[in-house]
Parts: sequence; C-alpha cells; structure tokens
Amino acid sequence: MRRVYGYTAYRLGDGPEAEDAMCETFERAIRYRSTYDERLGEPAVWLIGIARRCVSEMLAQRAQSAGEPPDQPAPGNLEADAVARLTMQDAVTRLSPRDRELIGLRYGGDLSARQIARHLELTTNAVEVGLHRALGRLRSILTEAETAPAGSKVDEDPVRI
Repeated sequence: MRRVYGYTAYRLGDGPEAEDAMCETFERAIRYRSTYDERLGEPAVWLIGIARRCVSEMLAQRAQSAGEPPDQPAPGNLEADAVARLTMQDAVTRLSPRDRELIGLRYGGDLSARQIARHLELTTNAVEVGLHRALGRLRSILTEAETAPAGSKVDEDPVRI
C-alpha cells in the first residue's frame, strides 16, 4: 500500500487524487486478481503497473479539464517545507514524461532498477542510466531555480532529452 500510494502521490500530488488512484488500483487488482502471474514479477510490480494506468487516466482527465482549477490539499504549516515541495514539484514537471516516470517508479513507487526494468521491458542498465540522467537533469533544474534572481521566471520550456 505504501509503495502504491507513494507512486500515485508522486505523480498526482499528495491528497485526494492520489488516494483515489490508490483505491482504484486496489479495486482493479481485486477484480483482475486471476490475471496475476507470479512468474512475471512480484505483486508490488504488478500493482504499480495497475497504478500507472490509473495515474495515466487521471492525468488525461486532468488535461481535459485544464480550464478548471485543480483541487490541491492545503499547504503544510511550515513555510520552508511548502516552498521546498513547490520548488521540487515545479522542477519535476519540467522533466520529460520518461524522466518523470522513471523517477516516479523509483522514488514514488519504491521499486528497484531491476523491478522497473522488468515492468517497462527495458534492461536494468538502461533504467539505471536513465535514472542517473534524469536525476542529473533534475539537479540542474533545481540549481538553476536557486540561482535565478527572486521574482524572475526560470525558462518555462521543459527539459529535453
């Protein structure tokens, strides 16, 4: 449960939307439990696969209703914590979809590179290299945001691969 919520919260943001995606994941897992094949991987990897589809559907719905302001949870009590979260969230959204997915599976879903590789049908080395590069791009974006003068906008274009 922790891994599934971690992944959904990483991709959708903490709060009701991530909880809905997690609930939908487990509903589908129960409904389709007969399709699970233990030879293909651990149950956590299977659940993350279901969560990925739920998140993709929710992101597509979000894109369709882009004109409506999204429901966001209330910010935390500590200003510094809120600023750090918002800075990280902005930096992550500037990454490519592939980078966001790799980082989401690794840190949100708490999957190993080997598990991610099996899930995405890649080699473990390709996942490790992709994660390394994605984290490098994320660090670069965060460094750029730290050095930008207060009140100025950092380049709005997403980072390219």
